[in-house]
Amino acid sequence: MVHRSIKTQLIWTVVLSQALLAIGLVSVVVFYTQRRLVGALDASLNARALRIAALVRFSEEPPHDLIFEKALLPKPLDVAGPDFYEVITNGPGLVARSADWPEELSTQCPKDGRQWNLKVSGVPYRAVCLPKAAILDREEGEVGEPPTLTVTYAAPTVELRSQVRTSGISIAVASLFLLVLTASLAVLGIRRDLTPLREMATRASQVTAQNWEFRSPEGAELTAELKPLSQAMQTMIARLHDSFLQHKEFLGNAAHELKTPVTILKSTLQSLVQRRRSSEEYEQGVRQALEDMGRLEKLLRWMLRLARAEQTSDDSLRANILPIDVSATCAEAIDAIRGLALEKNIAIELQSEKAFVCRADPEDLELVWVNLLENAVRYSPSGTKVNMRVESNGTGHAKVLVEDEGPGISSEELPHIFERFRRGDTSRARETGGFGLGLAIAKALVEAYGGTISAISNHGHGTRMTVELPLYHQR
Repeated sequence: MVHRSIKTQLIWTVVLSQALLAIGLVSVVVFYTQRRLVGALDASLNARALRIAALVRFSEEPPHDLIFEKALLPKPLDVAGPDFYEVITNGPGLVARSADWPEELSTQCPKDGRQWNLKVSGVPYRAVCLPKAAILDREEGEVGEPPTLTVTYAAPTVELRSQVRTSGISIAVASLFLLVLTASLAVLGIRRDLTPLREMATRASQVTAQNWEFRSPEGAELTAELKPLSQAMQTMIARLHDSFLQHKEFLGNAAHELKTPVTILKSTLQSLVQRRRSSEEYEQGVRQALEDMGRLEKLLRWMLRLARAEQTSDDSLRANILPIDVSATCAEAIDAIRGLALEKNIAIELQSEKAFVCRADPEDLELVWVNLLENAVRYSPSGTKVNMRVESNGTGHAKVLVEDEGPGISSEELPHIFERFRRGDTSRARETGGFGLGLAIAKALVEAYGGTISAISNHGHGTRMTVELPLYHQR
C-alpha cells in the first residue's frame, strides 16, 4: 500500500499552482509586450512608408516625369539588416526600389491586411504596404486624374524579438524566484500548521489502559479545521475510558458474585467430608449444595443473557425478527409475575389504547417487562397497585410505563440504576436473590431494538419506568 503525505500533497499543490501562475504570467507579459512592440513597429513602418511616398515628385522640365529623392532616405530601423522599400505608380510603373530588393517581397499589397511577416535570407522582417498614396508634389494646372503610389516598406524585427525575449526571460526569472520563495514559505507554513496534528498524534499514542489522560495541544484548539477532530478524539477516548471502566467493574463484580456461591458450595462440601454423617445430614448438605449451584447457574444465565442482549444491537442479528404486538408481551409478563404479586397482595393493572406493533423478539420484551414488574412488586408495600400502560408518544414510538407506589429511589442512586451489579439495597437484594443485572439487561435489550428506557422517581413517592420502542411501519 502506497502511503500518502498530506504535507507533500499540499506542497505540490502550492508549487504547481504557483508554476501555472508563473507560466500564465510569462505568457501574458510576452504576448502583451509583443503586441505593443509590433504595434509601435507598424506605426513606425507606416510613417516611413509615408516618408518614402513624400520623396516622390515631378521633375521641373517636361515631360515632368516622376523622380525619387534617394538622398533623403531615412536610416534603417534595425542594425540586423537593411530596410527595403519599393514605390510603384499606376501610371509609369516602378518609380523606386531599394538596391537589394528581395524576391520574397511581393509587389502587390496583401488582401487580408496592410502588414505581414516574412524572412529574407533567414532574417525576420515586418513589411507594410500603403496602396493609393497621393503624390504630394503636384504640378500646377495639371489636367486629368493625378497618379497614385503603392509604397511597400519592410524592416528587420530582430531587435523587436530580442526585446520580447528579454522581457520574457526577465519575467520568467522573477517568477521562478517568486516560485522558490513561495514554495519555501509554503513548506514552512504547512510544517508549522501541521505541528498541532503531529502533537495530537503523539499525545494520542500515549493513551494506554493505565493512562487515559488526553489533552489536545493549544494549536489544535485554535485551528478551525483541527478543533472538530480534537473534540471528537477527546469524546472518543472518554467513551473508551468509560467502557473500559464498566468492563473492569463488571469483571470485578462478576468475580465477586461468582465467588460467593462457590465459596458457600465449597464450605458445604468440605463440612460433609470432614467426618462421617448420617444420611439425613448428607441429604441436607446436598440440598444446600444444589441450592447454591442453582444460584450460581442463575447468575451465569443472567450474564449470558446480558451478553446476548448487547450482541442483538447488531442489525444483522435482528434482520429476520418478525413484528409483534407489544401489549400482548406485557400481558404475558403480568401472567409470569402474578404469583409474586398475589404473595405480596399487590394488584397489577394493564391499560392499552390499541395494538402497538414493533419489531422485536417477544421473549426479549417479556423479559424486560418481567424485570420492571418484579422490581415494582418487590419494593411496593402490601395492598398497593402497580400500573402498566401502553400508549403512543406521538412521534412514531410505542411508550410502555410501569408505575408503583413504593418508597422510590434516591436522587443519588437514580442515575446508576441501569449499571451492572448495581443494587440500591444490598441486603434486601440478597434476600430476594437479585444480582443487580435485571435493569442492565432490560436497558441492553431495549436499546438493541432502537428504543430508550428511563426512570423518574421521588424518594418516598414511587417510581415510574418508561420504555419507548419504534413502531413497525409496513412498507
